[in-house]
Amino acid sequence: MTNATETIAGSAQLTGAKGQIDTQSALKFITCGSVDDGKSTLIGRLLVDTRAVLQDHLAGMQRQGETDLALLTDGLSAEREQGITIDVAYRYFSTENRKFIIGDAPGHEQYTRNMVTAASSADAAVVLVDATKLDWADAGLNLLPQTRRHSLLLKLLRVPSIIFAVNKLDAVADAALAFAHIRSALLAFAESAGLTVTATVPVSALKGWNVVDAATQANWCGYGGPTLLDILEQLPVTAADTGLPLAFPVQWVEKFSSSSDTSQGRRVFWGRVAAGGVQAGATVRVFPSGQSATVAQVLDHVRQPGAVAAGHSAGIVLDREVDVSRGDWLLAEEASGANQLTPSRELLATVAWLDDESLVAGRVYWALHGHRWVKAKVKRIVHRLDINTLAKEDASQLEPNAIGHIELALQEPIAVLPFARSRVLGSLILVDTATHKTSGALLLH
Repeated sequence: MTNATETIAGSAQLTGAKGQIDTQSALKFITCGSVDDGKSTLIGRLLVDTRAVLQDHLAGMQRQGETDLALLTDGLSAEREQGITIDVAYRYFSTENRKFIIGDAPGHEQYTRNMVTAASSADAAVVLVDATKLDWADAGLNLLPQTRRHSLLLKLLRVPSIIFAVNKLDAVADAALAFAHIRSALLAFAESAGLTVTATVPVSALKGWNVVDAATQANWCGYGGPTLLDILEQLPVTAADTGLPLAFPVQWVEKFSSSSDTSQGRRVFWGRVAAGGVQAGATVRVFPSGQSATVAQVLDHVRQPGAVAAGHSAGIVLDREVDVSRGDWLLAEEASGANQLTPSRELLATVAWLDDESLVAGRVYWALHGHRWVKAKVKRIVHRLDINTLAKEDASQLEPNAIGHIELALQEPIAVLPFARSRVLGSLILVDTATHKTSGALLLH
């Protein structure tokens, strides 16, 4: 089986997998692809056909006398004037089976940074492919550069599930032939790029075919599989890092709570468990001070005592008073080997450059890891990635929207793991010290 093999090919496989997948958690997914492929319209169709839009709201989505579904996500005035997506717009909807958080990522190359930030936390991605822009009659057709670029970026960001949705097939003369040729080109590209494709689905976002409801024509495009929504309902969410030792970034300190029944009068350290889990009796080490203490009690998000796992909010009460403040980390004392969070001041990272000013070696930024701020100096730019091929190129600077590899030197050490092992522990952002703008998103190696 090649990497390009579709892991979901039909409704029978979907039904069989349903019992093994956590469908209680909301699925966070994005739409991406080239300009005007129909991403915003697809999201609008999902919202309308799942009845997530009020009729009076829908009545306001009129352009030239017709309902424009793209206006449901294109909220910025510049987006409505130009008819394009500039920033990532998040919308929420639910079905009887699941809740969803959906992000509409821009297709223009100049807004690649917006797509990268949205994809970095997504459980899945739907890559739209506009059939009308391709030479669909040619069995050896070439895909659009942005389709390739976004797919490669999804691989770089390790998005677990990737779906290709071939759109606007209602507007071509031979939909079945077009879908067959485009699907073949997509899978050939995926195999060469090492992508795992969850499914390839023919859709018409404008007509609503194969999005929420099946196409009106039986076996449309020679496709007898599930609709796009059927697939989304059964995709897995990104698993929390429960298999790692405890890592807990302190976000807020509740000082000497008066509710002695839950905190015994001691301070409560609140935050979201980044990795592992925490329960009473565990020994923890405070980073960066190095002090050790025992967890006396753990409170969940509604202040009920009990163990809390990664991905959930918790309040931790220690058995003695130690110096802990916002930005500190509580780490498992017994962590060792590959799972040990070894503090480091020298980092190698992939960076998606978000600033309007180019990144050059020697610049100093604020780095945010969890809730901890440290000064970071860019030692050198190792290379830039060609976002069409992910090939490495020599570079002396990284322009806006560029992606590359850099070396950082921190003023103080931080405890990290590679992004491949932990999305939370392996990521941080760079902030300009003068303007306070977010300058870069980093994935640690």
